[in-house]
Amino acid sequence: MRRLNYYRRIFSAYLRPKTSQLEFWHETPDVNEEAVMDRLGPYYMSFTSKANYSGPYDSDGIPLLDYKGVIGLQYNPIAIAQYGLGNYNVFVEHGKLASRDKFLLAAEWLVDNLVENEHTVWVWQHYFDWDYRTNLEAPWHSGLAQGQGLSLLVRAYSETQDEKYIIAASKVFSSFYVSTDCGGVVHVDAEGYKWIEEYIVSPPTHILNGFIWSVWGLYDYFVATRDRKAEKLFGIFVNTLSHNLKDYDVGYWSLYEQSGTKLSMLASPFYHSLHIVQLRILHNMTNLMIFEEYASRWELYKRSVLRRYLAFIYKALFKLLYY
Repeated sequence: MRRLNYYRRIFSAYLRPKTSQLEFWHETPDVNEEAVMDRLGPYYMSFTSKANYSGPYDSDGIPLLDYKGVIGLQYNPIAIAQYGLGNYNVFVEHGKLASRDKFLLAAEWLVDNLVENEHTVWVWQHYFDWDYRTNLEAPWHSGLAQGQGLSLLVRAYSETQDEKYIIAASKVFSSFYVSTDCGGVVHVDAEGYKWIEEYIVSPPTHILNGFIWSVWGLYDYFVATRDRKAEKLFGIFVNTLSHNLKDYDVGYWSLYEQSGTKLSMLASPFYHSLHIVQLRILHNMTNLMIFEEYASRWELYKRSVLRRYLAFIYKALFKLLYY
């Protein structure tokens, strides 16, 4: 049944992309050249298509994603944060007040929907089941939502000086000190490296793009507050990535995650491109050359027709055998 549901989702999403949730996620990744690294400003990726999302929306103007089938229309905290960040960019770079309103509307939704989970950790919940490696039963939370929500909330506080945004941000920040076993978003591996988990599953999968986006949220929290605890935590997670990035390189493509299966889960072309952009931005944040080195290497992989074809075949085989 899980395999059948998976193929139904793929059929619906790819044959009718204009009306599926993939329309929101799969914009062309890019580095926002207007972003700066020493103060809060435009977000590090443009998110232009996300700011111009065609809908659907709820009656208050909050974006909804259409997952089709039994899931249907849903609020997704990650999508709402990215929609807000895209509109923040438009407002800062072009002065459009309508975009400011949309950015603050998204931030307001995040404040209103931040809840304590059963472990008394403040999180944004997803209120629909999701079939990933195992079935994530509602409600479930995500380290990616925590990180990107943090990036939006500190910008809302910077723009308005309204204390509710920074109070909410401080609650979210605390979740990065809590293990996944105790309701947080952090897993400590056998070697002592700390990971932010996009999906909370056991064993953990260390999804690369979600980890990097989440780390940016901690960076933004430090830039906004100058809290040395945030600076230290950011450094801990950067250290994890710098020492483990080699494990995401298979010699001709990047991995999406550490799946723990006999066949590794390669990134799709979209996520491979996203990894390149994210690593270049991380290099700008940290000045660590390892991130630029891997970004350049993976860019060469992307330009190779043979490597792209090999990655496509391998990815299709993984999906057929696993998830």
